[in-house]
Amino acid sequence: MLGLDLTDKLVVAVGGGPVSTGRVGDLVARGARVRVISPQLSAGLHELVDAGRLDWVARPYAGPPDLLDAWLVHTATGDGAVDGAVAADATTYRIWCINASAADEGTARTPARASVPTPDGPVEVAVTASGDPRRAGAVRRQIEASLSRGDMDLRRRRARPGTGWVALVGGGPGAEGLLTLRGRQLLACADVVVVDRLAPRGVLAQLPEDVRVVDVGKDVGFHAVPQERINQILVDEALAGHGVVRLKGGDPYVLGRGGEERLACEAAAVPVEVVAGVTSAISVPAAAGIPVTHRGLARSFTVVTGHDQVPSLPTGADHTLVVLMGVARLRDTVAAMIAAGRSADCPAAVVERGLLPGQRTTVAKLGELADRAAEVGARSPAVVVIGSVVTMAPEWSRQASSLSSTVSSPSPLSSNPGSAPPLSAPAPPEDR
Repeated sequence: MLGLDLTDKLVVAVGGGPVSTGRVGDLVARGARVRVISPQLSAGLHELVDAGRLDWVARPYAGPPDLLDAWLVHTATGDGAVDGAVAADATTYRIWCINASAADEGTARTPARASVPTPDGPVEVAVTASGDPRRAGAVRRQIEASLSRGDMDLRRRRARPGTGWVALVGGGPGAEGLLTLRGRQLLACADVVVVDRLAPRGVLAQLPEDVRVVDVGKDVGFHAVPQERINQILVDEALAGHGVVRLKGGDPYVLGRGGEERLACEAAAVPVEVVAGVTSAISVPAAAGIPVTHRGLARSFTVVTGHDQVPSLPTGADHTLVVLMGVARLRDTVAAMIAAGRSADCPAAVVERGLLPGQRTTVAKLGELADRAAEVGARSPAVVVIGSVVTMAPEWSRQASSLSSTVSSPSPLSSNPGSAPPLSAPAPPEDR
């Protein structure tokens, strides 16, 4: 089986029906110069003509002169005799020909193809099955699904001729199932993975052994690697010709400093892609049964990282506040909210380890939240939610009659959270 580079090469397609539409569209996308010979065209081919992406000869096939200068011929008129004549003429003039009416009578075959885009160019797999296109198509779909999931090692084996690339991948709250397909594809292409503490670390064990993992995780009160150094690691690895995935918790652009990393790459002329992730600001409350908006309760929400911004935010319970990295400074944040005008009776919750084993929800009135969190030993990673929407949480319903004297119980998945960090300690700058 051969792969043909048809970029800027003439391909003649005889026939303007649905079979030609799919094949011609693919050829045009691959950069071929396509001429269609047919009295009529499908709507799809008309669109390509109107866009100036192919030439149309509006008449039936007229013999060998129609094939002049072609590198490849595709015939699909729906008339076996005409398609056979086109195939015979192409063979006479030593032009490869795909005969859609009778594949075994042409000199070329169209395989079922699977493809996945990568920073180093698409990886494509062609499948044939002894003249059985439906069988080939079924196999192709399975291969394509595996490629899309990142199940296969897609790394470049030949040295890159110049600079490598960087992908800033949002890994979600930490559960592997919330990593996007594009994120998995890029991990399958990576030579180096630079990982955060709150990223879905379980996927690291699935990487080939020779993929280098650089741990730059931050913890409460301790930044192992400063952000400026992380930026430099990404740039240096890419300039060394490596494919680099920066695997982050949450979404790179939601309090994840992804913008800084992207700008550092762009300043060094390093190709960079940003892959959105599932942000914990929405997904972790959802895991606890708390929608950030709900008709009749809240129509808007704000995501913040600490108490400094609180005085300028809406104070009504119908505006949801989501605080990321807020457990360490929770007492100060609560005091600032109440001082700014939010009611001490406003429903509030702390959701720890959202979507992970040991997830736990603690609910209380806002004025009592810091005490409740201290009692249960709440600790990062956690998301704080304040507003009427907290009443949607099953934990709130279970404790509605005793919120002033009872704290929430761990969920069946809970594990001992250990001791809590000091409530005045600085918080780690990660999307959690």
